[in-house]
Amino acid sequence: MINFDLKNLIINFGPQHPAAHGVLRLIVELKGEKIIQSDPHIGLLHRGTEKLIENKTILQSIPYFDRLDYVSMISQEHTFCLAVEKLLNLKVSLRSSFIRVIFLEITRILNHLLAIGCHAIDVGAITPFCWFFEEREKLLEFYERITGARMHANFIRPGGINFELSLDFMNDLFLFCSLFLFRLNEVEELLNGNRIWVNRLSNIGIVTKFDVLKFGFSGVMLRGSGIVWDLRKNFSYEIYDKLKFNIPIGFNGDCFDRYLVRIYEMRESTNIIKTCLNLISDLKFDFLETNYNFKYFFNSKYNIKNSMEQLINHFKYFSENLIIPLNEIYSSTECPKGEFGVFLVGNNTSFLHRCKIKSPGFNHLHSLNFMSKNHLLADLVTIIGTQDIVFGEIDR
Repeated sequence: MINFDLKNLIINFGPQHPAAHGVLRLIVELKGEKIIQSDPHIGLLHRGTEKLIENKTILQSIPYFDRLDYVSMISQEHTFCLAVEKLLNLKVSLRSSFIRVIFLEITRILNHLLAIGCHAIDVGAITPFCWFFEEREKLLEFYERITGARMHANFIRPGGINFELSLDFMNDLFLFCSLFLFRLNEVEELLNGNRIWVNRLSNIGIVTKFDVLKFGFSGVMLRGSGIVWDLRKNFSYEIYDKLKFNIPIGFNGDCFDRYLVRIYEMRESTNIIKTCLNLISDLKFDFLETNYNFKYFFNSKYNIKNSMEQLINHFKYFSENLIIPLNEIYSSTECPKGEFGVFLVGNNTSFLHRCKIKSPGFNHLHSLNFMSKNHLLADLVTIIGTQDIVFGEIDR
């Protein structure tokens, strides 16, 4: 009689797998096609971002945040600038806040377009990927028209913003928002009742309210399980308390609910942009007109050729930059992927003593083993897609 030792199959999922969304490497233990365990390995993209920031001035540090979650760029630099403003007790003009919110919601739409488009093509639906990337291209052109960069905008500054919006830009953006809602309708008509799409997402990767709180989820992963939580409403910042918008939630906590939440959030972001464009027309055009010390924010309207004081201030701002007081602050915002937080410690120099970053994707990736256990290997691709993971912010 021959004795066979039966062992589970252990495979590498990624980092070269097309559905791994970057540099994800999973050690997956399989029994047939059923997942027994999936162990995520991170650190393949580690660049030491936090330590690099601690050796740069504030102005030099902002571009590093663009490159963390390189799908929703402006959201990260905004969180960092909010933290610096709290440390320095800076106030931002109302017009600057409106412009910030417009670009934050453009960034949210950009993120969800890529998240759903890539998720769809991972599952096997090609058409939404093509449609959404066409819309994403239009939004990236709006980025480029104002900042000169398609992705890494370096747009928000402590105390304000770097560029003003033109009237033509606002008219074109309003037209885009009006037409974009029709494209969302087309995608929902294609996917919501599609038998293959519904079967691949429904009852897959279910997360209960208890599990969501235990793993520290945020963003769509939190709201998809039925918890009403959005930092834009719960801890209002900028001018979100002046805007009316809804917080979409799911009921089952599965992949299909999270897809629906992202679709609804894009609709709400579109309405927020249209509201801001209507309200901003009544504000003073000079976005640099502020009531704080001009030394904290470079103002191009001051003529450095005719004033020695302005020339000295210009030199100090771009060389030494801001002096961070001996204090510490934690600031967090509702980024497209969830709660993105920045913890800063100043030491009365132009360099930060400490910078620590809290990324939402790390908590979501940490739960991948729990979410995929006892599912099939094909379901693992669906779960990774619905988590919307980008490794720039996770590895740092």
